[in-house]
Amino acid sequence: MLRRDVLVAGLSLALLPALASAQTTGLGTVNVLYAGSLVNLMEHGIGPGFDKASGADFRGYAGGSNKLANEIKGKLVPGDVFISANPKVNGDLMGAKNGAWVDWYVTFAQSPLVIGYNASSRFAADLRGKPWYEVLQEPGIRIGRTDPKLDPKGKLTLELLKKASAVYKIPDLSKKVLGALENPAQVLPEESLVGRLQSGQIDVGFFYSTETTDLKIPAIILPPEIALSAHYTVTVPNNAPHAAAAASFVSYLLGPDGTALMRAHGLDVVAPKLSGDAKKVPAAILALTKPAG
Repeated sequence: MLRRDVLVAGLSLALLPALASAQTTGLGTVNVLYAGSLVNLMEHGIGPGFDKASGADFRGYAGGSNKLANEIKGKLVPGDVFISANPKVNGDLMGAKNGAWVDWYVTFAQSPLVIGYNASSRFAADLRGKPWYEVLQEPGIRIGRTDPKLDPKGKLTLELLKKASAVYKIPDLSKKVLGALENPAQVLPEESLVGRLQSGQIDVGFFYSTETTDLKIPAIILPPEIALSAHYTVTVPNNAPHAAAAASFVSYLLGPDGTALMRAHGLDVVAPKLSGDAKKVPAAILALTKPAG
């Protein structure tokens, strides 16, 4: 369950001005726009932990990384912090031609793409005993994935099937598994994909390991020859309404308490690496990073 004050993709953006202006004690509000694969971590780990440590008021907005970046550029979301599942998404916000919304970002964690399934599905036994690419072609199986135009996980799903097609010598595997690229029966919002699986609306889906590990969803771990991963980044947009609270949040995320929570929720934490203009990074955040090599 999401906290009542979480805004997820699809809810009215008319609520966002109130989100931006809300103030509480301490540092006040911090509006965190984050990749939908991190809902459980943010709402039940990092958010409450930061609130307790700082006296601030964490407000979360979950969605596909590309979708959130587009909403930042369109001035639809008053974000203080932006967390993406793909470093390349930050490039769409950097530089004068992109509006100079972002000058830097820090890569802080990664999570492999896996295939999660509902243990009660009639296909569960096959998924445990047969090659996954055969089971995903079985008649009647309900598959869930995210939109590759809006979410890096959806794009990684296409890349995975392309690699698997080549490695396992299965022509047109993507078409056999996914049908049409924009198949409405499969393409679902990232922040609702887990719920659809848990409720039995889909049998199997493409997830990051942090989601399946955190929620104890059975999953197929993909072999090294086709494995792909999300790489999570964090930044503070230049127009952040609550810049001081944003810097404090990022410092908490990258610090020992945030790192411990990320590991507890199944993320593979990496040494924070800074990309972009170091001169624009708040000193407290800069001290926790090293330049990307």
